[in-house]
Amino acid sequence: MARPRSEDPTGSAGSGAPGSGSADGAAAGGSGTGTAGAGGSIPAPRAGGRAEARRAAQGKGGRGGPGGDGGANGSGHRKAGGRGKKPERSIKKIVGWTAVGALVLIAGTGGAIYLKLSGNIKTIDSDGLSKDRPPESAADANGNKPVNILLIGSDSRGAGNSDLGGGDAEGARSDTTILLHVYADHKNAIGVSIPRNTLVTIPPCKLPNGKWTKEQKGKDILFNSAFAQGDAAEGNAACTQNTVEKLTGIRVDHTLVVDFSGFAAMTKAVGGVEVCLPKVIYEGDINPNLQKRGAQVLPAGRQKVEGQKALDYVRLRHGIGDGSDIGRMKRQQAFMSSMISTVKKKGLEPTTLLPLADAATKSLRVDEGLNSVDKLMSFALSLKNIDLHDLKFVTPPWRFSDANLDLVKPDVDRLWEAIKADRTLDGKDATGEQPDAPAAPAAPAATPEAPPTTTAPPARAAAAPIRVAVYNGTTVNGLGAKAGEALKAAQFTVTGVNQAKSTNKLTTTVEYGAGQKANAEKVAALFPGATLTSTTAAGISVVLGKDYADANGGAGTAAPGTPAGPAAPAPLPSSVTEEARSADDDICANTSYGSGG
Repeated sequence: MARPRSEDPTGSAGSGAPGSGSADGAAAGGSGTGTAGAGGSIPAPRAGGRAEARRAAQGKGGRGGPGGDGGANGSGHRKAGGRGKKPERSIKKIVGWTAVGALVLIAGTGGAIYLKLSGNIKTIDSDGLSKDRPPESAADANGNKPVNILLIGSDSRGAGNSDLGGGDAEGARSDTTILLHVYADHKNAIGVSIPRNTLVTIPPCKLPNGKWTKEQKGKDILFNSAFAQGDAAEGNAACTQNTVEKLTGIRVDHTLVVDFSGFAAMTKAVGGVEVCLPKVIYEGDINPNLQKRGAQVLPAGRQKVEGQKALDYVRLRHGIGDGSDIGRMKRQQAFMSSMISTVKKKGLEPTTLLPLADAATKSLRVDEGLNSVDKLMSFALSLKNIDLHDLKFVTPPWRFSDANLDLVKPDVDRLWEAIKADRTLDGKDATGEQPDAPAAPAAPAATPEAPPTTTAPPARAAAAPIRVAVYNGTTVNGLGAKAGEALKAAQFTVTGVNQAKSTNKLTTTVEYGAGQKANAEKVAALFPGATLTSTTAAGISVVLGKDYADANGGAGTAAPGTPAGPAAPAPLPSSVTEEARSADDDICANTSYGSGG
């Protein structure tokens, strides 16, 4: 059974550098003759320094040397000695977020390259998904709902990836996994990085031979080993998805697997990405096996990187902070924030998008729900209204368990519950509040437009019945029934009283379709402080908020068929909110972890 790699001997807890990660090893880059998509050539290895160490480690007598990666041994970990392999690379840790940028960029490409891009896309088989999965998120009347995307960065050795740092070992592992939650309003998103060496329970998973594994749990079962189940060259994305769903209780709607062969080309296609480092980085930091400082690779401060230097930045672990993967994840989040910002500033220009989309799709494997350019484009366009400030990156609350990580309960459970409830980090309820969709199902029929009015009329019905649907947007039982009775007393026609999808509404909202503004104003007069919102749906709906509950004693008798809503999730712990990064944060902030710069 495949197991995770052993910790890098130069960065394990035993050597005084807490955290995990593989040996950074030799320099990135292949022979310089390969290409990665239309965006440009894969950079050749830099002369001297790391390349020299690589040649020494691969001497004529065979490969070896300190820090090498051997094959998987009987305990499920890689041997630290014996027949060494090329030191493992970590540039792949960023490719998961490259997929997010790629999706947005694909949306700007024209039909002329439709077939070209379609030919690049590979599909993940869904047969290996668990039969015991969390429920799907409910959609509102217009079909708007949250979307959860699992982004997996694979270190597969196939398709030329070994030249960029994949190494020689068989199979593949997930060195980066990010659960991206796009809120139902499609104006907010949060990416939760799941550390590769997190201790987890891996549920039964389907192997390439068709057999299913037994559940695995214990002190040596690490998260990234789920992707390695079966030792297939392309990895086991379904097993990783099953593990994430069991860990979080959140249903994954789409899964994308990205290798890193196109990474250098993508960074060149956008003209480089601005990054920042608190100190100078030398070749010996990139490759500790050099046993010397070597030449300067990256200066301190702000700088633009692409190609080889971009790879150097995103794989960097030593020589900064405490050398753990936590700091590296912070820098990778900063890199992706900067890359997405760069693309937004350039706009959807074909000259930028064509090489980038070509390189990105060549490195993508997607689930059946995204396996065409049409599907990718539709999904990409649904993300275009997310502002940089409203795209957040977080790591779940964790603590060290020897060289590995435990997720801290109940803090981590509060994070998962907030995501399931569609609550943003600052507590905002983002469920179903798109500008072109109501937060609750609309009334079944529209009525002719009433004459315009500039002031709220008395609370009485118009000559023609005004039909109103009532939704309780709080957890107070019977509040909808109370509002319904008030509407009936004022001669409005109540078409139904139901629980709203979200129970976290603070302010009562009166939503109205085309031609219903004047009637909506009449309805709103019964609810002091209510806000008016236009929607594309027909009719008028009242979504009751906490303000109405407070004004009516906070409790009531439940109307028949009106269930009590679920309690709002507990506030998120400071370990999540204080460490979160917004995509528009200063790129020089929060780029290392622990002592050491």
